Amino acid sequence: QVQLVESGGDLAQAGGSLRLSCAASGSIFSINFMGWYRQAPGKQRELVARVSQSGSTSYADSVKGRFTISRDNAKNSVYLQMNSLKPEDTAVYYCEAEVRTTWFSSLNDYWGQGTQVTVSS
Repeated sequence: QVQLVESGGDLAQAGGSLRLSCAASGSIFSINFMGWYRQAPGKQRELVARVSQSGSTSYADSVKGRFTISRDNAKNSVYLQMNSLKPEDTAVYYCEAEVRTTWFSSLNDYWGQGTQVTVSS
């Protein structure tokens, strides 16, 4: 069993910053990609950013230049530094990890419970 726990969601003003954290724990042999997704009310969940085990990153166009994803492999953790926040960044943010629980198992996706980010104008 693998658990992902997010933290850092809060209310922020437009132009402000927030930092989200996510820690994975449990039966973990290795983690491939880790990422952040978000879901606004009435919208589909969308990818915000992903980072590979080696540190390669990718971002949604809407957050490029404003958000930075990073990870600490020793802590099985991923972070999202969000700067220059906009009201349209308001959403529930979910952490995701592709986990191998043993050396011979396949990769499986695990998700956190979500953390609310609200940006006021």
